[in-house]
Amino acid sequence: MAVLETASGARRRRRDAVAEGSFVSRHDMGRARTRVTVRVVQSLVFAGVLIAGAGPLLWLLFASLNTTQNVLRDPLAVWLHADQWGNYLQAWSQVDVSRYLGNTVIVAVGAWIANLAVSVLGGYVIAVLRPKWGNLLSGAILATLFLPSVVSLVPLYLTVIDLPPFGISLQNTYWAVWLPAAANAFGVLVVSTFFRALPRDLMEAAQLDGAGTLRVLWYVVLPLSKPILGVVSLLAIVAAWKDYLWPSLVLTDTSLQPISVALPVVQKTSELSVFLAALFLATIVPVVLFLIFQRQFLASVSLSSGMKD
Repeated sequence: MAVLETASGARRRRRDAVAEGSFVSRHDMGRARTRVTVRVVQSLVFAGVLIAGAGPLLWLLFASLNTTQNVLRDPLAVWLHADQWGNYLQAWSQVDVSRYLGNTVIVAVGAWIANLAVSVLGGYVIAVLRPKWGNLLSGAILATLFLPSVVSLVPLYLTVIDLPPFGISLQNTYWAVWLPAAANAFGVLVVSTFFRALPRDLMEAAQLDGAGTLRVLWYVVLPLSKPILGVVSLLAIVAAWKDYLWPSLVLTDTSLQPISVALPVVQKTSELSVFLAALFLATIVPVVLFLIFQRQFLASVSLSSGMKD
């Protein structure tokens, strides 16, 4: 017993000797040379991460506020002449970026609603209702994650242009983007994993009070699932916002295309400075979403790593 207490005390002393959030002990941090070295290394790492992460976006911002001649003449000195705010007015009105951004919002919101509905209902069936064939369904959904998306591209396109059993074509309609976005196996599995961790006592109590299946979902499960719903929502919106290949195949009508598909056309028909302004407008929305909801994004990363492990 004394040996265990001695070992425990030694571990506690070692833990207390190390500064919180640091690999250097408090004793070593008391030395001026060690303290300065640690601060310099931390500053260099922070500066490197900042340059690698925010550098391209800041360059795009300043380049979009320059003339085309300035950008081509000296790309690294664009911050000296960042005063061409008219580039954004041209990109918004003349290049019709406002319409493309509006189309992107429609695509992203529709894909978000469809993805969230399928993920919640599928996860609820698998994790809460637990039918006899639930494990088989969960395994089938999991198996689709191992299929490369390019493999299903051709059959998915053939289905969209000739939707069975109706025999209608969804091409050049937003349904052609929304419906495939709803079939997200990762969202279903993540939501079902979260639902399994919810206390079943609350659901059983609601059922004893006469609540049906849908009422339990709406009044018990969903209020407890706001974190995972936020994660799935953000992932769905960002994925729909940046998607290029599938919208370019099914939305050939330029009046319906999102900004990701329209940018190559904008590049060919406008000046470089105006194109950079349009590119910055298309890029800033996902960045702002990340800055506002970065905790949810980090939670989604931890959930993704847990699924892969």
